[in-house]
Amino acid sequence: MLEVTTNHYLVVSFLLFAIGLCGVLVRRNMITVLMSIELILNSVNINLIAFSYQHSDLTGQIFAIFTITVAAGEAAVGLGILIALFRLRESTSLDRAVDLRG
Repeated sequence: MLEVTTNHYLVVSFLLFAIGLCGVLVRRNMITVLMSIELILNSVNINLIAFSYQHSDLTGQIFAIFTITVAAGEAAVGLGILIALFRLRESTSLDRAVDLRG
């Protein structure tokens, strides 16, 4: 049988990071950008947990829990900004979000 090594996790993490980065840079819809940021944070979590397992240390898993907590806060704040933008401009386009600058 094929053994799953740390390199396999790193390849999956790299692919998730690349997809998320392309989504942030290319897309103009705020919902898609928020989902892409979540993909980037999940790729970081995969790296943290893979290296934590490789070194038999729980530190990476603890950092992954903190990252998940930050991602939940980011999603809540991002959705709040998204709702404010949609109520103001009736659009979720990031081009219209420039008007929200203070």
